[in-house]
Amino acid sequence: MKFGTFFPYTAKLCFNGHHYAQCQAAKAGIDFEALDNGFLSCADPARLQRICDNLSAAKIDAFCRKWLARLPHPFTAADRRAGYRYEISILQAEFSLTQVLDRPLAGRVFFEEVIRDNLDAGRPDQVSLTFARRVNRRTPGRFRTRVITEGVIPSIHVDYKRSRIKQYFKLNRAVRTETTVNDSHDFGVGRLLHNLPALRKIGFSANRRLLEVERTSSDPTAGADAYDQVCRPVVVDGQRVPALRFDAQTTQALLSALVVLRLLPNGFANRDLRALLAPLLGLDPGAMTQGRMTYHLRRLRLHGLIERIPHTLRYHVTDFGLAAAIFLTRLHNRVLYPGIADLLSPGPSPPPLRRAFDNLNNEIDRVVEQQRLAA
Repeated sequence: MKFGTFFPYTAKLCFNGHHYAQCQAAKAGIDFEALDNGFLSCADPARLQRICDNLSAAKIDAFCRKWLARLPHPFTAADRRAGYRYEISILQAEFSLTQVLDRPLAGRVFFEEVIRDNLDAGRPDQVSLTFARRVNRRTPGRFRTRVITEGVIPSIHVDYKRSRIKQYFKLNRAVRTETTVNDSHDFGVGRLLHNLPALRKIGFSANRRLLEVERTSSDPTAGADAYDQVCRPVVVDGQRVPALRFDAQTTQALLSALVVLRLLPNGFANRDLRALLAPLLGLDPGAMTQGRMTYHLRRLRLHGLIERIPHTLRYHVTDFGLAAAIFLTRLHNRVLYPGIADLLSPGPSPPPLRRAFDNLNNEIDRVVEQQRLAA
């Protein structure tokens, strides 16, 4: 606890929830092995989880008041009797999830693959991964996805306003995902301590959503059926719905936007999709008319990519929608365009794909010529 030495004599309390949980686990007689400020193993994970869940705003307030009663500070006994006292607000809150791996070396390789596969999740060059709020041209701050390699430990950072998600391979044993909220107003939540449960929900949900995107992208299950459902016309309850053509710029922009919109905890509305879609199409959001947005929402809904939240005008991205969006955008960006570029690459040293294609073409010509001779 630190006190300011000048008016208004503010104080700062630093409270480490991991160390609190370790102390409480030791007090309860639960055997565990620490991983720095986390847990490597635990004999009773269920009891440990209850300890973590029971860390409430009331307990933090009681801890602070206990030390305020012992330490000298500017408010005298007379001041406190008159109603003057410190009120606790949240300057910074960190919510983390540590996933310990039984094969650390394989885990390190997996994590680096996760980083590689998710550099373009949500098109970070246009709109970085967001978690809980929409981004437009008036939103302050930088929105970006960064990969940092300090020493030999890679980490991925996703920034949103003054808050961020950080993910790294902790002590070569576990994948650590941390959401740090530096300003609760970034998410429309007040700063006073009683807002901790709301911030807790936002922080842990952001961790889970990021992991969900990574899990789906690392093990895609969409294939030919997903392609037909998305990229061909469908008939739903007698309504014929136009196809979302795979090679169309609008389709790719819609699918890229869905990856970002999946991260919003309360779903998304028409304006949220417009704010993401317009920059991807090189348009001003004002140029996207209400009728045009309604048309896109109808196509996405009837193709099964989104669902309307009952009794609202908001939508959420379905599991199929997320899988299809990730699969088809990666197929378009990583296979189609680079593949065609390789096939058409000129020069004396063509890439391997061009050489293989030339060999195939020559072999087909040879077979055709032989058939002509035989005839």
